[in-house]
Amino acid sequence: MTESSSLSPKSPPLIPIEFVTEEEMSLIDAALAATTSSLSSRSSPCSYSFPSSPSSSSQFQRNGRSVESITFYSKRKLSVCSETESLRTRDIEDFGEFKGTQKKLKVLEGFLHRFRRKRGLAITDITATEWCEKQMEFVLLRGKPKDSEAMKAGKARHTKLEEEVLKKVEVRVEAAEDAWAVKFMNFIAGAHQLLFEGLTRELPLIGFVEGVWMVGVIDEIRMPATDTVRNPLLVETKTRTQASLPAEPQKRNGRLQLMCYKYLWDNAVTDNFHSSRFFTSFGLNPHYILSEEIQKHTASSGFPAKTLEDLVTFFKNTCCMLPPAHDQLLLRYEFQGDDSLLGEEHFLYDPIWLMSRIKQRLEFWLGEREAGYVPPEERWKCQTCKFASICPSNTTADGKSS
Repeated sequence: MTESSSLSPKSPPLIPIEFVTEEEMSLIDAALAATTSSLSSRSSPCSYSFPSSPSSSSQFQRNGRSVESITFYSKRKLSVCSETESLRTRDIEDFGEFKGTQKKLKVLEGFLHRFRRKRGLAITDITATEWCEKQMEFVLLRGKPKDSEAMKAGKARHTKLEEEVLKKVEVRVEAAEDAWAVKFMNFIAGAHQLLFEGLTRELPLIGFVEGVWMVGVIDEIRMPATDTVRNPLLVETKTRTQASLPAEPQKRNGRLQLMCYKYLWDNAVTDNFHSSRFFTSFGLNPHYILSEEIQKHTASSGFPAKTLEDLVTFFKNTCCMLPPAHDQLLLRYEFQGDDSLLGEEHFLYDPIWLMSRIKQRLEFWLGEREAGYVPPEERWKCQTCKFASICPSNTTADGKSS
């Protein structure tokens, strides 16, 4: 079966058009407005607010130009798609490489095997589970609710930000290997845009974390403009329906997301991408001959590849040119009403905290324990949850909503 997409004959860097969902944030805006009136307003900056954009003396560049983006139009399910539905991968352990029946059965019973076996975990799977495990369980078993107007507005804003530096094009793909090739092409071209222009957006990542393949798409990466700092800054933009900065649970969720991205980035650039594990986990043929259209585009872009293995080699070589991400990460908050900046939060990477959070979430995904509920102090999240009426935490002994 053939999948179609398109490519432009031009050869500038290529970045994918993929959307990082704001669902876990925007679903609770209304609840925040009703229960946390002490949140600071847009006109009253919080203590961690920063200028809306770097000054001329900033150590990070923001001069990226518009470039072309490669994507594909899917007619059937592939092992690669957007982060919202995930360019996901499969854990190598899903292929029966466990020693011991008991441990293998535990994985077979988990949501990872049931719902992400061929796609792996997106970083937004991790953050959504951090937000509420029971809500994620309902999403998996009953289906994702339709996007709210706030979510649609958030996606539209991200599209606008992408279009400032990206131009969407499509490419025709004929197999899963072609689809993965598109992703690697996007990373390679996006990395070159970062190195030469100082800014790139919507950069796809993939990595192996605690025995599980994870993927993500970074909103924005800025390259330092000074010689004293050479580590790129990872940036995530959140849009809000309320003209106020978020409560701590939302900020925590955003920090977790960016720290996950840094983990994937640092693993990739330190030559920790294992090609053989990747091919085996996805059941991909490294010697697969890429479609003529993809071969033509890779050649015109400066990294001619005939097989998927060729392209993965270019990907790994590109990673070797990149430094680890800066330990300082940046969260930006914008008001959906006028795209104005509500505030910025700079914070430091905390690998110990990050791994403890990931391990907790993987316990749920691997079926090692049942889904947990939000703590009592965060029950305000339930006010806008689409599954609140059927959630056991909100029902009485006779089955009625509390």
